[in-house]
Amino acid sequence: MELLREKIEKEGQVLSDTVLKVDSFLNHQIDPMLMKEVGEEFANRFSDQVITKVLTIESSGIAPATFLGLTIGAPVVFARKRKSLTLTDNLYTSSVHSFTKNETNEISVSKKFLSADDNVVIIDDFLANGEALKGLMDIVNQAGATVVGAGIVIEKGFQPGGQLMRDQGLRIESLANIKSLANGKVEFFD
Repeated sequence: MELLREKIEKEGQVLSDTVLKVDSFLNHQIDPMLMKEVGEEFANRFSDQVITKVLTIESSGIAPATFLGLTIGAPVVFARKRKSLTLTDNLYTSSVHSFTKNETNEISVSKKFLSADDNVVIIDDFLANGEALKGLMDIVNQAGATVVGAGIVIEKGFQPGGQLMRDQGLRIESLANIKSLANGKVEFFD
């Protein structure tokens, strides 16, 4: 997706060989026109699937997931990382370790929002080590639902998550796949 690559190159900040900061358009401030394009691109890439639910994890996956849901007319469900006074019972839960924050969170989704009848596409902002995908897939499996694939806005292809999940048979559609962040420069896979 050329528009996304241009945004990454223009506005992304390489903080280290493993960390890319994209808070000006994806995970702090959101560029709604870019997210509209992202949603449409995911819809095109998964047009061969019947999708009944879009699943993501709070908070940075919500924008791309919502634009996909809007484009295809499917509800968007997000796994919560924090306990809520109103979300205490009848939950699917899984543990997820965050590479960026170096912390483990228990994520949860209410059982009333996922069922065995659902065909789910998982959407997330980044794919590095695959921990968020594993946790979200675990929740979908607990519900007895079907994962039709995962849409990733930015994959750090130099980290093992994408390959590990593909080796397990998961279809992954990444809109930008980064080969390297070495020397402060973003290099993409073609």
